[in-house]
Amino acid sequence: MEYVQPIRDKSKIERIKEILKHQSYRDYFMFVMGMNTGLRISDLLQLKVADIKNKTHITIMEKKTGKDKRFPINGNLRTEIGAYVAALDEQDFLFPSKKTDKPITRIQAYRILNDAAAKVGLQEIGTHTLRKTFGYHFYQKTKDVALLQELFNHSAPSVTLRYIGINQDVIDRAIEDFSL
Repeated sequence: MEYVQPIRDKSKIERIKEILKHQSYRDYFMFVMGMNTGLRISDLLQLKVADIKNKTHITIMEKKTGKDKRFPINGNLRTEIGAYVAALDEQDFLFPSKKTDKPITRIQAYRILNDAAAKVGLQEIGTHTLRKTFGYHFYQKTKDVALLQELFNHSAPSVTLRYIGINQDVIDRAIEDFSL
């Protein structure tokens, strides 16, 4: 398994949004939803319209941990949700496959994200990139690693900082300024 990075550059996030919006509203919404919730892709893909329509929080049982999670939906995301689900039925998956009556697979989500990222010159992108991008920018805004650790259900702050790429940023800056 390759190590994936968060998208650190907000202008690249915006460019990916534009690419995905032109390609597919479903793909665009998956990107926006993933980056604004920090949910794992396995949890994101299982969501149905009823799970988010007219809600202030997303309540799920995490597939990986089996733990209950209640996550607030921010105002901008509520607006995006309202537009996206307007023509969908309550029992519909948010990210339906075009071939089956199930949601898209993790592999398809990976392809969608990786293809769009490649178009803006990003590498090391995968399905965890959405979650890591959420965490990276949340941390940059709040500097609250303890809260982010709790949101991610991580065992220690060091795990969270490594996961969102902050440790790598520190290492990169240190080596860049180091010379013998």
